[in-house]
Amino acid sequence: MSKHFLGDTAVLLGRSLRHIARSPDTIITTAIMPIAMMLMFVYVFGGAIDTGSGSYVNYMLPGILLITVASGIAYTAFRLFMDMKGGIFERFQSMPIARSSVLWAHVLTSLVANVISLVVVVLVALLMGFRSAAGLPAWLAVAGILILFTLALTWIAVVPGLSAKTMEGASAFSYPLIFLPFLSSAFVPTATMPGPVRFFAEHQPVTSIVNAIRDLFAQQPVGTDIWIALGWCVGILVVAYFFAMNTYRRKIS
Repeated sequence: MSKHFLGDTAVLLGRSLRHIARSPDTIITTAIMPIAMMLMFVYVFGGAIDTGSGSYVNYMLPGILLITVASGIAYTAFRLFMDMKGGIFERFQSMPIARSSVLWAHVLTSLVANVISLVVVVLVALLMGFRSAAGLPAWLAVAGILILFTLALTWIAVVPGLSAKTMEGASAFSYPLIFLPFLSSAFVPTATMPGPVRFFAEHQPVTSIVNAIRDLFAQQPVGTDIWIALGWCVGILVVAYFFAMNTYRRKIS
């Protein structure tokens, strides 16, 4: 069964990746908005924001990377919605393939597409002056956190992708996720925020993830932030996977 599942997932993954290769505008669109935000914050607002650190692009890049992921998963929900409405799922059910492989192919496609978008954003940040003396282990740790974060949000995206009634509804869920980094330490220190906003910012998942990535880039001790970040990512991933699979079973039953 495991071999059957892996083979089916690989075939369906290839199908999805071919669709993206024929329509690279989805990746370009995903990267454009975070890059535009980075340009605006660095060159328009950066001089007015005191982070108590060096380069502002170094400070804000972790938050921009999370926004890139949040933007990208909207296309996962959209692709799932289009497959549901186009009857592709019904056709796959009539074939001797592992049912869960259909979802996993979409999830892994989202992971590949988001990794490409993240690489593009990092390259633009380097052109804008981002510098990090972090070694390979730190970069691998950052990559691991971002992959976990992407998988967690992608499984969240599966739920509206399967259950939305309209194309707009399938992707609209991502807007709060894109907005969440603005209520965190992604762009300004939480110490500058009013009491209730500061409390929320310091206890929501984005802040711990941003702080952990920022410390890894800066070769600073990450302390408990990295464990809190991993806890959030794994917790969200498990809960989202449970709800996504339940929604999928109801849809195909």
